[in-house]
Amino acid sequence: MLPQLREWAAALGFSQIGVADVDLASAEPGLLQWLDNGFHGAMDYMAVHGLKRARPAELVPGTVRVITARMDYLPRHREGGWQAVEWDRLADPLRATVSVYARGRDYHKVLRSRLQKLADRLAEEVGPFGHRVFTDSAPVLEVELAARSGIGWRGKHTLALHREGGSMFFLGEIYVDLPLPTTAPVQAHCGTCSACIDVCPTQAIVAPYRLDARRCISYLTIEDGGPIPVELRAAMGNRIYGCDDCQLVCPWNKYARRSALPDFDERTGLVDAQLLQLWAWTEADFLHFTEGSAIRRIGHERWQRNLAVALGNALRASGSAQIEAALRATRETATSLVREHIDWALAQRQGSASQRMPVPGESSGGSS
Repeated sequence: MLPQLREWAAALGFSQIGVADVDLASAEPGLLQWLDNGFHGAMDYMAVHGLKRARPAELVPGTVRVITARMDYLPRHREGGWQAVEWDRLADPLRATVSVYARGRDYHKVLRSRLQKLADRLAEEVGPFGHRVFTDSAPVLEVELAARSGIGWRGKHTLALHREGGSMFFLGEIYVDLPLPTTAPVQAHCGTCSACIDVCPTQAIVAPYRLDARRCISYLTIEDGGPIPVELRAAMGNRIYGCDDCQLVCPWNKYARRSALPDFDERTGLVDAQLLQLWAWTEADFLHFTEGSAIRRIGHERWQRNLAVALGNALRASGSAQIEAALRATRETATSLVREHIDWALAQRQGSASQRMPVPGESSGGSS
């Protein structure tokens, strides 16, 4: 059955398939400690679900196995040396940086529909069975399940890593009531490397395999709806949606695979855009240009908040009168949340190019 399952999955654009058991008891202490430390920040749903994340059979009664799936998302047309290209973008304070995974179609939609098609194909073979599809959409320990089923190992940055695919991939799961044979885990290969820990702009990776989301730029720009902590704003640089630094510096990502799907092709307007171009977007523009994108879910207000921080960092680096004028022109009509970040940004005018925050990796061989 597994060879057939892999064949069907490959035809749907998946790079790898595994099957995990549902006994995740050994992961429960770490999950509880992470929650007790408050590392989940404002993501209250994680605490609400609690140990249900580590108990698939409680989340979906009757579940006895979890089919895990990997789908590479590096755009089809990205050439070799893509990591160096990303470091160059981060080093230019006037350009906007959106995490690579978010530059194409919303991955939730892509994976969910294809996982359902995979489940449907399996049902054609074995008959109706109980199942539920997940893609970063419910209390699921995705990386734990991926690691247990051989999709990869948990890297020190907490993401799943594969020797032949790096970490530039999405994970999805199908909870099933079929006693499928499980697939074996793989050996971890991080060794003594600490590049991801060292490069993190906000030191969010507080220990190997331990992430404090409250300091993570991905969390700050996407999940957190309030003011971005003042002490972390300068370190955000020009990152306006997500952060890839820990993946860019990872040596295994020289093996990152390009997607076979056009869904993850980079959209015009989100790649190589100047901050001022995006700042000029009205809410209608934002909704138009982010249609079908994962970015849309943060809304225009958070988008402007993130841009205001990036523009403040650019103003400190460049002293641009154009940036200052653009910020002032928007201030009076901005929401209170955005206005507070505009005021912070304008205060950065007192800085100078000599005070520019260094970009992690730009002087340390980040294009590994």
